[in-house]
Amino acid sequence: MTYDELRSKIEQIVDPGFNKTLKEVNGIKKLVVGPTGVAELEIYLKDKSKYEQQMKIQIIKLVKIELGFPGIKIDFFESEFIPEGEKPIKYLAIASGKGGVGKSSVTANLAAALIRQGKKVGIIDADVYGASIPYILEVDVKPLSSTEDEKMIPLNKDGIEVISTEFFMPPEKPLMWRGPMLGKMLVHFFNGVKWQEGIDLILIDLPPGTGDVALDVKTYVPKSKVLVVTTPHVNAANVAVKAGLGAQHIGHDVIGVVENMSYYLNPCNQKREFIFGSGGGTTVAKKLGCELYEQIPIGQPEEGGYLYKSGVTAKAYDAIAKKVITEMEI
Repeated sequence: MTYDELRSKIEQIVDPGFNKTLKEVNGIKKLVVGPTGVAELEIYLKDKSKYEQQMKIQIIKLVKIELGFPGIKIDFFESEFIPEGEKPIKYLAIASGKGGVGKSSVTANLAAALIRQGKKVGIIDADVYGASIPYILEVDVKPLSSTEDEKMIPLNKDGIEVISTEFFMPPEKPLMWRGPMLGKMLVHFFNGVKWQEGIDLILIDLPPGTGDVALDVKTYVPKSKVLVVTTPHVNAANVAVKAGLGAQHIGHDVIGVVENMSYYLNPCNQKREFIFGSGGGTTVAKKLGCELYEQIPIGQPEEGGYLYKSGVTAKAYDAIAKKVITEMEI
């Protein structure tokens, strides 16, 4: 059998995620037949984690049993094919090196600012052990409903759609899962949610550091971009640099840095007081080769709650949102 005949046979296999042939969805990334007759194959596949094993068995059966090749090596990658007329979902991961820098607060307030700019926004609360997005947004935590094809319908707060592990756990019960369970949950978050029609951007609230979840995001969303959050203190900045470098190492584009709790705006004299030091955000941005988007002051929203709707801080988030809109082309 010739190379072209082998490729033609493989191209007729159906990608179950799209219900289209691999030829129709440009699903063959690489096909090489070595001198010993062993085929090496790289496949783009929709919902890779769900269908990889099924497709692997089907391809091995075709190549080894039906066509008689002595061996085959297959690697799968998440498909980048967008069906005609369908709007691709864009993702922006919000990362930090350490906890306590206000990453989740930045995520929630950025989402609110994007809504003010007229965008449709969702949040994946991927900080599974420290899920706080529902509480920052003051979402009424309750079980989720689902569509006829069993996709979860996220909860909605003031136009922001949210999916979080908090929706699946009893109140005040800690989440005590090992890595494989986290992976299964993330599969549902990225492949099993019915977001609103025409959604512009999904923010991913990552856990601190560079662990399993950050690595898994690369698998589920190969082209996610990253926004790094730090505080002005040198200790936080040093760790934030590692988080940014880790994201770049696995192929993500770090688009900018937000320096949170940058200063306290003294209401008596309107002067900035740098109670946590200064320079952290600038250092991180310089080492990551990106822009310092904004310096967010420390304070409490005048309206109560955790979201800033007016004043200096709200304007800072609006500025970040505009830069994100431009960078993400949404």
